[in-house]
Amino acid sequence: MTRLPNLDDLEVLQRPSDPTISPDGGTVVYVVTTVDTTADADRSRLWCVSTGGSARELTSGDHDAAPRFSPDGSRIAFLRVVDGAPQLHLLDMTGPGEPTKLGAAPLGAGAPVWSPDGRRIAFTAPVDRAAPEAEDAAAGAARRSTAPVAIDRLGYKADGSGRLGELRSQLFVAAADTDAAAGTAGGARQLTDVDGHLGAPSWHPDGDRIVVTGSLGDDADLGYVSTAFQVAVPGSAELENHSPATDLDPIGVEDGMIALAGWLPDGTDLLAVGRAEPSVGHLHLLRMAPDGKLKSLTDGLDRNVMPGGPGYPGGLPQPIPGGDEVLFCARDRGCTGVYRVGMDGATPTPVLATATSVVSGLSVAAAAPVAAAVVADGDSYGEIVLVDLTDGSRATLTAHTHSWPADVRPARVVERTFTLDDGGTVHGFLLRPENADGATPLLLDAHGGPHNAWSPVPDAGHGYHQLLVDKGWSVLLLNPRASDGYGEDFYLSNVGAWGHGDQADFLEPLQQLVNEGLADPGRLAVTGYSYGGFTTCWLTGHTDVFAAAVAGGVVSDTVGLLTSDEGYPGLSWELGGTAWADREKLAGQSPFESVAAVNTPTLILHGGSDDRCPVGQAELWFTALRSRGVPTRLVLYPGGSHLFILNGRPSHRRDYSERLTAWVTDHAGGAAASTTTTEKESA
Repeated sequence: MTRLPNLDDLEVLQRPSDPTISPDGGTVVYVVTTVDTTADADRSRLWCVSTGGSARELTSGDHDAAPRFSPDGSRIAFLRVVDGAPQLHLLDMTGPGEPTKLGAAPLGAGAPVWSPDGRRIAFTAPVDRAAPEAEDAAAGAARRSTAPVAIDRLGYKADGSGRLGELRSQLFVAAADTDAAAGTAGGARQLTDVDGHLGAPSWHPDGDRIVVTGSLGDDADLGYVSTAFQVAVPGSAELENHSPATDLDPIGVEDGMIALAGWLPDGTDLLAVGRAEPSVGHLHLLRMAPDGKLKSLTDGLDRNVMPGGPGYPGGLPQPIPGGDEVLFCARDRGCTGVYRVGMDGATPTPVLATATSVVSGLSVAAAAPVAAAVVADGDSYGEIVLVDLTDGSRATLTAHTHSWPADVRPARVVERTFTLDDGGTVHGFLLRPENADGATPLLLDAHGGPHNAWSPVPDAGHGYHQLLVDKGWSVLLLNPRASDGYGEDFYLSNVGAWGHGDQADFLEPLQQLVNEGLADPGRLAVTGYSYGGFTTCWLTGHTDVFAAAVAGGVVSDTVGLLTSDEGYPGLSWELGGTAWADREKLAGQSPFESVAAVNTPTLILHGGSDDRCPVGQAELWFTALRSRGVPTRLVLYPGGSHLFILNGRPSHRRDYSERLTAWVTDHAGGAAASTTTTEKESA
């Protein structure tokens, strides 16, 4: 007999991420995250596994991350949190020994990037451009906590970081020599001093320059133009007295949307992820010449390139050694896989892609045709997989999920495709109790984005799925229009039509499950987070079919969402207008316009420090429902950013699942709320 995982099981789960493979392809170092319930915090350490060997813990820090092999494979550079800030450390892989700190970056360092000769490490780090000379970190923090904040540009805050003031991410280079670097600011020299944030660096094969991406210029905050910039790296003697560059040289296209860029092995062109023009749509894998000539290598796929990030799977694109091909990640029908494509831009072909798995993290060996990735499937929350790029064979090197009790297995997922009245289709996944017979209570869970997508893979951030299935519920995960993985036309099909365009994508499949006798029409509930929180508010204002609702990370007022850290211009792109020029259009896509019609008991769960969907969005919805006498409760999680359900306090993540489960089971347990999912007449 097997049982479903409970929240205790998820708290002892070992979650692998961010692999780096040695140049010879024989060893993989990666991060394993666990929960420390006593400290109410996640812990992350580096682990190591070799081909044919067993995985072992490599470091003993509380917060170790971002491991990167040196070019000769003898050392690992990584980040360890020290006194609240991540700092560069080095670990010798040739013998026993403890990691050595590579100096100190006062406000913390970003992920390390080795120079081709292994003598230097590039990274980005925040710099307070308003700090007096020689101000230490403690004094700077105290000053920033009380000083008035003068704002004359957008982008003045970021979810998870709060108000930025004059903090800007700049480029640094450090000597990869702990003796030379000891006691200095990371042994590092600041190479840039620009009014903008710079992205991850990439070394030219000659080691004399670095490319970074960023949005610079007086009006950079008003658009999504992002450019690659080339920064010269002085030699060791000149670096000592080098002054940071205040004017960077653009390279490649200057008016596009280049999210990240790195040099190809021959040093002639760059490999980039982005778009030729700033607009909503798929990210492409681009070959970009220094003179700005662009060639998309993924036109033949019609799928979004996924470089990976918080809340989104995927991994960075990387050249395959000894050839003229590149590995990259893309999403297809909810799943994320690895593909290869030649520099001629022929149709990409799958290397590690199935209809039941998700890849997060990718690393290609520098001197061998092998790659490592974290792969999750229906039975696993993620394991390290090694792929032979010559014949496509693969081997699973770890068994972290298998450290659970032998009788634990996530709920089985059934893939479903629903045909709509307009002839379109909606794809998704249905979780049902193993021995279910007939209609069960059902939770509809709407994903965020709106361009994210559900997969058939379980994840620790949605533990309530397993709890509800264990209580006899079904869970429906739909990928409505605008979801990623179904082509760019589908991706763009809800722009300017939030709520209106995708309403039927939720309600018609729900009705079909009722008609099939799989869902009890009197015990239907709806939830969602971020754009899914928007969907929850919208649907309860346009139908009374749901007996309970739980809105997380709420979007209740599209006009007020301008106060988000991404409120403009991204919001104007998605909603098809601006609040001042197209107020009626934006208001027409706002759940708040229909709040007077909401009768569904609604629980609202929101991070107390959410800057992506500001907390006022949740307070607005709660106030309206409470004032009208609708059963409601607002729960705020102190310090919680928008992504607190993924990386916030473990006790908050647990509380989220427990409260959601209790609310829907308490409120969706009575008589039928309706016998049809038809919209309200006022919709």
